[in-house]
Amino acid sequence: MQNIAIISSFKSMIYPKETNIFRMTMGRESRFTTQNTVTICASNSQNISIKKGKNINILPKLQQSSVNDESFITVQSLGYRDTQHQSPRPSPHPHTVSASPCFFCIRLSLTAILLLEKGVSILVIAVFSCLFQLNQKLQKRVHRMREMMADKAIKYYRAEDLVMIDAIQRLGLQYYFQNEISDALTRHYEICCSGEGDNDLHDTALRFRLLRQHGYNVSADCFNKFKDKDGYFKQELEKDSKGLMSLFEAYHIRVVGDDILDDIGEFSEHLLRKMTTIEQSKTTIIKNTLSNPYHKSLPRFMALDFLENFEISIKTLHDLSDENNWIKEMQYLVAIDINMAQINHQRELIKVSRWWKGLRLTEELKLARNQPAKWHMWSLACLPGADMAEQRVELTKAISFVYIIDDIFDMYGTLDELILFTEAVNRWEDDNAAGFPNYMRVCLKNLYELINEISENVYDIHGWNPKKFLQKVWKDLFNAFLVEAKWFVSGHTPSTNEYLKNGIVSCGVDIVCAYLFLLLNEGGGKGGKGLLNNHIEFVSLAATICRLWDDLGSAKDENQNGHDGSYVACYINEHKGSSTESAREHVHTMILDAWKCLNETCLSSSLISAYFKEAVLNSARMIPVMYNYDKSRQLPSLEKHMKSLLISEQTTVVS
Repeated sequence: MQNIAIISSFKSMIYPKETNIFRMTMGRESRFTTQNTVTICASNSQNISIKKGKNINILPKLQQSSVNDESFITVQSLGYRDTQHQSPRPSPHPHTVSASPCFFCIRLSLTAILLLEKGVSILVIAVFSCLFQLNQKLQKRVHRMREMMADKAIKYYRAEDLVMIDAIQRLGLQYYFQNEISDALTRHYEICCSGEGDNDLHDTALRFRLLRQHGYNVSADCFNKFKDKDGYFKQELEKDSKGLMSLFEAYHIRVVGDDILDDIGEFSEHLLRKMTTIEQSKTTIIKNTLSNPYHKSLPRFMALDFLENFEISIKTLHDLSDENNWIKEMQYLVAIDINMAQINHQRELIKVSRWWKGLRLTEELKLARNQPAKWHMWSLACLPGADMAEQRVELTKAISFVYIIDDIFDMYGTLDELILFTEAVNRWEDDNAAGFPNYMRVCLKNLYELINEISENVYDIHGWNPKKFLQKVWKDLFNAFLVEAKWFVSGHTPSTNEYLKNGIVSCGVDIVCAYLFLLLNEGGGKGGKGLLNNHIEFVSLAATICRLWDDLGSAKDENQNGHDGSYVACYINEHKGSSTESAREHVHTMILDAWKCLNETCLSSSLISAYFKEAVLNSARMIPVMYNYDKSRQLPSLEKHMKSLLISEQTTVVS
């Protein structure tokens, strides 16, 4: 087995309750007994040897090796056990194929060591991996998969190359096969345009969906051939579970005017729900298709679940040829990729946590949210690429301030203080900030430093200074928050249009998209700001989905007790006699309409890149995850995804 462990100092992270987590406290020494000779190797080449069977306290040994923030401590051993708590080493995951040798690696941050010295209980998460070896295995698997994709393109068994693309995307592996995917879809676009496509419902729907997802504006008229002379869908389709699932997936990428897709959605959903009571062997996969359509899901978040029953799922979703050895190869590849991603995400979280702790804002704002791990999930959703680590960290910093400033307006400041707070931002100054509390001054100081830092970085790399551009989006956010505060204090209930116009700013999506724009280097220069302004409707659509989903949330964020208002309340006030149920139904319809417009914008020709479009779409996909509260005011779906992205469960890795 191969593993890496990190130390994190934030209790606000969501951890699974499993036996492979043990605690270390300075007040109560944590020791483990080695089961063979151990060598502790620090990245600064200072090694510590420990003989077989030696009972050791790991922390002093690590401190002796002059560990710094970027150090890796590697303990090479055949095993360990925590002698203080006597918790047994966990049994391997049932899907695990162990590889050797065993490396127990501890990724340390200096902050964590200092906290240990103060007796703060922290968690050491064992995640087995060796990045270098995993990367070598990954490259070999990628090469083999590319050969298999090329072979499918030559033999061309119906749409099996499209099935491979769909599987690659569902597992979040598309970044390794961009050229191969592009070449395959170009061929299928030519088939689609020539009218040579077959009459198979599954293949037609799959081709349509994949082409639209990749920017090909193909017509939905291709589905007319599945209707009879009276305009109804042919009766023989009612038993085609693969075709109906593919059809339902295609429905979610509809645009304004796609009337046939509106019919397809109703038709396929009705029959699929009926099948869940008949097709017992397919029930789980059909239900998952209905609740998590691919176009509105986040593949990197779902990959671990999909991997567990990968072969069964693929064969239930698609018709395959006998030559499907690529399935096993893809399983091996995604297991390696997940392990590597978990390590990188853990390292990112250490950086975010260290930065957040250094701000000391939670000392000033005791009731404010203190959830850097949760906030980082936004960045993992928007920018899932393996090469986006630094961008994710920077994006999380901005998102953190959106949450904290929201808490200041929602829970802390009086109206007079909030007016002064906003006026200071509009002048963009923290000097002469008389009249409002110290926590506001601390917040502004740190916010200004953050904006200066990213502005300097953009200038150094790309040659233009986005400071004024960033100042404007932050000013807009403060002013939108202030409008909501005035509404609450005065007891004013705005019209639905008034509320939504302000709400798409106060939800913070504009901030996220502005930072995405800079971090992805859209526009590539001084004209970049104008490019984003020309596509403001695209951003507003994602913000609309965010605001409306937020208002549908069944509870406030954990222990929040603030007063943000709600579109539902505004609708009921505006439409006298309306029930809460009818108002919520109206909001759901608005969200579906916003998705139509968002899809249409993605299909239109534009100077903004596909990467930026995908990042904005991902922000919209993340919104239901962030606001899907249960009755206990918790986010079980988010907790599950955090675990899959950050906590290793020893996914299958083979030699």
